[in-house]
Amino acid sequence: MRPSPSRDAGRKLLSVAAISAALLAGTTTTVAARTSTEKAEVTPAAQAAAPADRLIVGYKSGAAEATSDKAADADARAKGEKAGEDLDFQRRIGTGAALVDLGAELKKADVADVIAQYQADPQVAYVVPDRLNKPQADPNDTEYAKQWDLFESTAGMRVPGAWSTSTGSGVTVAVIDTGYVAHSDVAANIVGGYDFISDTAVSVDGDGRDSNPADPGDWYATDECGAGTGSSGSSWHGTHVAGTIAAVTNNNKGVAGIAYTAKISPLRVLGKCGGYDSDIIDAITWASGGSVSGVPANTNVAKVINMSLGGSGACTSATQSAINAAVNRGTTVVVAAGNDNDNASKYSPASCSNVITVAATGRTGSRASYSNYGSIVDIAAPGGEMSTGTANGILSTLNSGTKTPSTESYAYYQGTSMATPHIVGLVALMKSANPSLTPAQIESAIKANARALPGTCSGGCGAGLADATKTVQAVASSGGSTGGTTFSNTTALAIPDAGSAVESPIAVSGRGGNAPSALQVGVDITHTYRGDLVIDLVAPDGSTYRLKSSSTSDSADNVSATYTVDASSETANGTWKLRVQDVAAQDTGTLNSWKLTF
Repeated sequence: MRPSPSRDAGRKLLSVAAISAALLAGTTTTVAARTSTEKAEVTPAAQAAAPADRLIVGYKSGAAEATSDKAADADARAKGEKAGEDLDFQRRIGTGAALVDLGAELKKADVADVIAQYQADPQVAYVVPDRLNKPQADPNDTEYAKQWDLFESTAGMRVPGAWSTSTGSGVTVAVIDTGYVAHSDVAANIVGGYDFISDTAVSVDGDGRDSNPADPGDWYATDECGAGTGSSGSSWHGTHVAGTIAAVTNNNKGVAGIAYTAKISPLRVLGKCGGYDSDIIDAITWASGGSVSGVPANTNVAKVINMSLGGSGACTSATQSAINAAVNRGTTVVVAAGNDNDNASKYSPASCSNVITVAATGRTGSRASYSNYGSIVDIAAPGGEMSTGTANGILSTLNSGTKTPSTESYAYYQGTSMATPHIVGLVALMKSANPSLTPAQIESAIKANARALPGTCSGGCGAGLADATKTVQAVASSGGSTGGTTFSNTTALAIPDAGSAVESPIAVSGRGGNAPSALQVGVDITHTYRGDLVIDLVAPDGSTYRLKSSSTSDSADNVSATYTVDASSETANGTWKLRVQDVAAQDTGTLNSWKLTF
C-alpha cells in the first residue's frame, strides 16, 4: 500500500449523484451482473447530496485482487494510470472488498473514466461509492414533535443538522437565573452551581449565599414587589432555560436539548421580585473562572453564560467590567434583548458591549410582538409567539408547583428569555466542535452564517435568524480560523466632541483578489455616550460601509465590538480606513484601536 500523507490536504468530496451517474453510464454487462440491492446503491436519486471520495470495489472469487492487498493496490495503480488519475488502495473492508481512494482534486468528468476502468474488468463484481453517512433519525423524546423551534423549515433554528457534528460534549454552560428545580429530563446534565442571592428577602430560602442553587420558587403576592405589580406564581424560569439548552435527549421522554451532552451549572441570582446587579456581577465573575470573595473557587468554569434577564437603563460600568473580564477569560456571554417592544439600547445587559444580544422570533419567522429590537441586537432566535396559539411557544422543562416545588412538568413559554438559550445552546455546540474558538470568533461565525428572517422585523433584529447547522459546520471545518491574516492599527486617535469625522488607516497587502464576504472589523473605542457615534468602514476605492449609526437612546459607555461586512466586491489590497464621527455635544472619546481580519 502506498502512503499518501498529503492527499487529505487537497481532498475534494464528490456528490454520490455524480459517482452514481458515472456508474450507470458504464457498460450494461457489468450493471446487469449486480444484484437488485447493488442497483439501488448506485441510483443517482439515492443520497444525491451525500459526499464521497472513495470507491468500494468487490472482486469476483478467484481473482488475485480479491485476497491480495498487493494485487488490489497494483490494480488500483494500473486503472488510475489508464484514466490519468492517482488512485490509492486504502485497505480491505470486512466483506473482503477493496477500498479505493479516488485521489485529491478529482473532477466530476474524471470519475467516469476511473469507474469505466473497473466496470470493464471482468474480475470486478461490483463498484459502488463509499458514501459518507450522517445520522438521520429524529430524537425519540416524546415531546420532540412539538419543538418546532429546533427543526421546522420556516422559522426553526435548523438544529438537527448540527448534531452529526456536535452535541455539546465537554462544554459547561452557566445559567444565571432563578436556579434549578429538580427535573429528571435535565438532571444528568446538571453540575455544581451556586446561590449568589445575598439578601434573604429575595432568596426566600432562609439563608444568604451558599452552594445550593435549588430554586424554592419566586412567587409573590399582590403588589408585594411594588405598587401595581400585581401577583405571580413561581416561574421556574431557570429550569425552563436549562431544558432548552441541555435537556437529556434520546431518552424516550420529554424534550430534546440543543446541546444535549453539554453540562449546566445553575447560578441563582433571581428570587422574589428579581435580583440585584451586584449578585449578577459576582455570578458572571465566578462562572467565568474569576475570584469572588467568600465563595469557593469554581470547579465548573463555563465556556458560555446565559443571561435571560434584564432591567431598564443602559449598561453600567460595573456590569460592563464584569462582562469584559469574563470575555477576556474566554467565556462567551449571551443576553436577552428584552420583552418591552422597545429599543434594546434602553435595557441592561442587552445594551452592554462584548455580549451577544438576542431578539425573539415567532413561528412564522417575524420578530415576536414583545421582543426588543435595534442596532444593538446581534442575532435573532426562536422565542415564541403564543398570541397565535399556545403551541407556538417554546416547550421546555418546568415544575407544576404554583408557589413551592411540586411535580416536574413541561410547559410552553415565550420571550427573549427563551430565544437566548437557543443561541447559548448553539455556542455550546460550536465550542464542542472547535474548542479553540474565541468569543469574538463565535459571535462573528453566528452572524456570518445566519439566514435572512423568513418574516419581518421592524427596528432591527441583527444579522438574521441563527442557523445552527450552517454555523457548526462552518466552525468545525475552519479549525477556528476567521479566514487568515489580521491587520491592525493600535495608534490612539482622539474623537472630537460634536466635531468632524476622524479616520484611522490600515494598509492591507499580500492578500490578492477581493476581500471576503464576511470581513471582520474589530473596533475598540472609549466614549462616555456611545449613542453619539457614527462609525463607517471605508474601502480602498472610497466605498463606505455603515457599522454603527447614532442613537439618542443609547447612553452606554464605549464600543467594543466586531462587525461583519460583506466586502466581496472590494479589492483586498489597499488602504482601508475606519471613519468615526461624534455627532452630538458634551461627551468625548478615543479610538483606541481597530483591526481587519480576512
